[in-house]
Amino acid sequence: MTKQEKVEFVIKTLNEIYPTIPVALDHKDPYTLLIAVLLSAQCTDVRVNQITPLLFAKADNPYDMIKLSVEEIRDIIRPVGLSPMKSKGIYGLSHILIDKHDGQVPKTYEELEELPAVGHKTAAVVLSQAFGIPAFPVDTHIHRLMYRWGFTNGKNVVQTEKDAKRLFPEEIWNDLHLQIIWYGRQYSPARGWDLNKDIITKTIGRKSVLKAHPQYIDDKI
Repeated sequence: MTKQEKVEFVIKTLNEIYPTIPVALDHKDPYTLLIAVLLSAQCTDVRVNQITPLLFAKADNPYDMIKLSVEEIRDIIRPVGLSPMKSKGIYGLSHILIDKHDGQVPKTYEELEELPAVGHKTAAVVLSQAFGIPAFPVDTHIHRLMYRWGFTNGKNVVQTEKDAKRLFPEEIWNDLHLQIIWYGRQYSPARGWDLNKDIITKTIGRKSVLKAHPQYIDDKI
């Protein structure tokens, strides 16, 4: 297969597996999505979805959030990990949203990345999922699969994002990045990886990755 044919195979396969895309983080608007994504750093979406209802019951907008203290926020979100940093970030960004953006979540990378505890990936998720602005947030699953599929060198997520945006049509970025994440979780995980279930990697994967997998060796015996 040519690289373009591999790209088309990925798109076709993911559309067949995920014709509708599940929502990973529970939210109701851009603000609650921003907070949920911030909390998801180094934490599972399942755990975040257990905690956000407790937090949002007290404060689901920046005006109510700043009525809480950093310590109160930290006590609620402690189970998601990194609670000292995340609680300060949530409190601080809520103040900035009120002071600079009339309580609204901004719609540009620059303004989002100025907020405490908000990095490029978080900003990209908010732009794509809250506002429908084309973006390609790269998490660990996308970074791993783009390398396994031979679409990037895998040196860093910045390069992976550039390669993904170059290879895939802009109009499908917002759906595609979610499809790849779900596929990575279900069919091509970092651990417990069953190559026989991973149809995409098995079909187009990087040769060095395939040859290192025990099932690939077994298939050749």
